[in-house]
Amino acid sequence: MFGSLRRALCAVAAGILLPLVGAGAQPAGAAEGGAGGQAVRAAEAGADGQAVRAAEAGAGYWHTSGRRILDAAGQPVRIAGINWFGFETGNNVVHGLWSRDYKSMIDQMRSLGYNTIRIPFSDDIFKSSTVPNGIDFSGGKNADLQGLGSLGVLDRIVAYAGQSGLKVVLDRHRPDAGGQSALWYTAAVPESTWIANLRTLAARYKGQDTVVGIDLHNEPHDPACWGCGDTARDWRLAAQRAGNAVLSVNPDLLIFVEGVQTFNGVSGWWGGNLMGVAQYPVQLDVPGRLVYSAHDYATSVAQQSWFSDPTFPANMPGIWDKYWGYIFKQNIAPVWVGEFGTTLQSTTDQKWLAALVDYLRPTSTYGSDSFHWTFWSWNPNSGDTGGILKDDWSTVDTVKDGYLTSVKAPGFPTGGGGDPDPDPGTAACAATYTVTSDWGGGFNAEVKVTNTGTTPVNSWKVTWTWPTTRQITSMWNATHTQSGLTVTATNATHNGTIAPGGATTFGFGGTPGGGSTPTPTCTTT
Repeated sequence: MFGSLRRALCAVAAGILLPLVGAGAQPAGAAEGGAGGQAVRAAEAGADGQAVRAAEAGAGYWHTSGRRILDAAGQPVRIAGINWFGFETGNNVVHGLWSRDYKSMIDQMRSLGYNTIRIPFSDDIFKSSTVPNGIDFSGGKNADLQGLGSLGVLDRIVAYAGQSGLKVVLDRHRPDAGGQSALWYTAAVPESTWIANLRTLAARYKGQDTVVGIDLHNEPHDPACWGCGDTARDWRLAAQRAGNAVLSVNPDLLIFVEGVQTFNGVSGWWGGNLMGVAQYPVQLDVPGRLVYSAHDYATSVAQQSWFSDPTFPANMPGIWDKYWGYIFKQNIAPVWVGEFGTTLQSTTDQKWLAALVDYLRPTSTYGSDSFHWTFWSWNPNSGDTGGILKDDWSTVDTVKDGYLTSVKAPGFPTGGGGDPDPDPGTAACAATYTVTSDWGGGFNAEVKVTNTGTTPVNSWKVTWTWPTTRQITSMWNATHTQSGLTVTATNATHNGTIAPGGATTFGFGGTPGGGSTPTPTCTTT
């Protein structure tokens, strides 16, 4: 309903090359001055003259305390950012690189006062066969992205964002590039794959505090439920399983958990209904890591009953209080509005955005004791919202950006992402599973392990889960363990080391034959 319409134009942009117009837009309406401004810093610091200390807030990994997000030194921070989509589409990379260098994009985000990038992705980017497309390398643009896979490009974006004083939240947006899914799994991408890929990301960016957290799944909606206890539909329970799996790999990350569509018969936006938190809170093994996330949209996405209420827009704070605002106001946990956007073409939408920005609490008044947010979107090619950039991928929609000025916030200390110019030295691998023979009563298969990173892999581990009962009878060039339907294979002593771009294989026999081919995941160890 909501998600599919909003993404309608995302995929068709794959082959469009738009000319770059001008050398980049200047920030408009930035009364707080670029990444936040002295007035905000002074408000954050208080009257004791500690403005310098407040200006440095955001260093290291973050944690929560009540409704606030705090940095490694215990200073409060505010996420005030932008969504830059594309990794979840058939391009397998952020959009707009067909027009501009990725560094110029990030520089412009920073100049406009956005301090965080939410980056949607699909599980397709973990497949060895996935190749990013729609990147222009002419004239030296995106030169250091040539030859990289999707994860390698993501590494470079994260590194440059960190160097520029921006943080990153990674958003598992879709199971594959085909479109949204109501639940966190599909027949083609089971829960085991979802969790394995989240763990892979947690391990990949461990120690790189530019990536402060992971949004576990975008916009769960009917038949997803919250607190119903059905493990196949209860998003709250699934979020606990996935969140704890991520934290078992990197306990420093924030876990962002979106709402559902319907709770106790009351429906709203996909991912925007967090009414169930009051009765059924998410419980993670590591305290201080949970942030709840809501999505909210205007009539350019879909009509809702509250837009035609005769008291609109005065009725909206009560609507937001009911669906998600109470979590912040009751000091239960921080709340992040991970997506909100509009074309601004109707008067209703203009009133909605003005009311929502006011509800999110102006930074000059409340500092970081506020709702967190990332606007949808940076991209102009979002079908029913448009973006901060206009269609030339350079000029800023100053009216739309101006609505957000009062809730922008200071940027963060640089350096957490590493230096993006030299090779970042990423160790990564991918695996492909092929059945080489099948005679009904049994089968043989081969798994190819490829080094997709930029440094040698010293050891590797491949995991997969069969959809139906199967048993390994023998394995060569690797050792294995099997627990139920899940198999974990580890390199032998002679094939653990793989050069960048190189590959090795292992094989096995199993019984019975038949059945579908699982999707393996590979991690370096």
